[in-house]
Amino acid sequence: MDFDKILSHYKANACVMSVELYPDGSYGNIRVVAGNKAHCEEMESTQGRPFVPDCPYEFCFPKNQNFEDHCFRCVQSGKPLHAYVNLYMMGLWLNMFLMPLDSDREDVGYCVYCYDVAPKADSSAMADLSGDTASNVLKACIKLRGAENVKQTFQEVVEDIRKSCESDQCCILLTDAENRECSIFAESTREGLKVQPMSRYVEGFYAIAETWPETLAGSTCIIVKDEREMEKLRLTNPIWGSMLDLSGVKTIMLFPLRHGGELLGYLWTVNFNVNNTLIIKETLEVTTFLIASEISSYLLLNKLQTLSTIDSLTGVKNRNVMNNRIDQIVAGRKPTPKAVIFADLNGLKYTNDEQGHLSGDKVLRSAAEILQYVFPKEDVYRAGGDEFMVLASDITEDELNTRIAKIRTMAKLSENVYFSIGVCCGEPDVRRAMHVADERMYVDKKSFYIEHPELKYR
Repeated sequence: MDFDKILSHYKANACVMSVELYPDGSYGNIRVVAGNKAHCEEMESTQGRPFVPDCPYEFCFPKNQNFEDHCFRCVQSGKPLHAYVNLYMMGLWLNMFLMPLDSDREDVGYCVYCYDVAPKADSSAMADLSGDTASNVLKACIKLRGAENVKQTFQEVVEDIRKSCESDQCCILLTDAENRECSIFAESTREGLKVQPMSRYVEGFYAIAETWPETLAGSTCIIVKDEREMEKLRLTNPIWGSMLDLSGVKTIMLFPLRHGGELLGYLWTVNFNVNNTLIIKETLEVTTFLIASEISSYLLLNKLQTLSTIDSLTGVKNRNVMNNRIDQIVAGRKPTPKAVIFADLNGLKYTNDEQGHLSGDKVLRSAAEILQYVFPKEDVYRAGGDEFMVLASDITEDELNTRIAKIRTMAKLSENVYFSIGVCCGEPDVRRAMHVADERMYVDKKSFYIEHPELKYR
């Protein structure tokens, strides 16, 4: 067959791939037997060397298990294939088309590989999907775009993905490299299946998740659809392979969730319908792109909300949140707390002046930790520089006195933490309660400095 003549009609990058076919249904060597002018020029510019016909494919392209599988499926099925994938290791997007060719040999199949690479995603290429794939992606997109309860909507999307894959389980796992932690963002398991939810295994699972980038080895996903491929995975990643075996996993498809160059986590589906492998892969390639974008936005909004509500130094709620809570109580939209506690630090200026502001910050953090420990279910606020307020919703006066005593005991055991405390319990007017607690706190402060004049701020 005159491959050069066939390729001469292609303007885009194109080459002919050969796939060695084995009698057992597997494949062997994959080679690039011919290339058109555009392909040769691409190789010259990217590889820095001329294209050599009939070379192993990895001389031209990055070695990739999924690419090999696509070539094999194309020649085996005799059907054209299309994929649009993110080559995240190279910072490129690849639009690829595979078209089967006739072969005069039973042990070798051929296909034309036509491809284009770009530094950014092309929405038109991403939208060029089969009808079933487009329907599934559109359903997920509509749900995510109109979501009010984001976590609940993601749960529904994961349920839809599991059903479309006809799989036993589907899960979105978020990873935190800084803290070496994982968390389950959404999970769906087939009804009646006797498997433990992933949430049971998530503690300490980061040690497994951090091996996946090496297992991916630059691929856009990991696909295991039969025992032969599972055995390859066991050899590549024995610890994860053993875990999959113990969990009864026979097939798995795993996609990294990336957005803006950042790895957010992974989506996987296990024991899926292998007869629909290509449709499932195509669906998840685009769906995970959308999911990663939505998760990134969700995490950013959560971070901004945290920054706007949490005091960055101490980790307790800030003054803005406190003022909003008081306004809601006064307006009758929130119940009146049973008790208001003001706790002000004594000697903080002395610590800052004598030991430095880092020591003063440490005192503030220690004070906040004490208050959160003693009032674990209540809202603790940093009302000002060295002043904290606690609103206790359901507490008796005796219990309140016990907890105040505990604060003082813990403060004595801490370095440089000296509290002045004022409380008001049972006052129905929250602003009046705050005024009373504040006055009592200053009485306590006056007594403290009489006993410890050396700590009085200058």
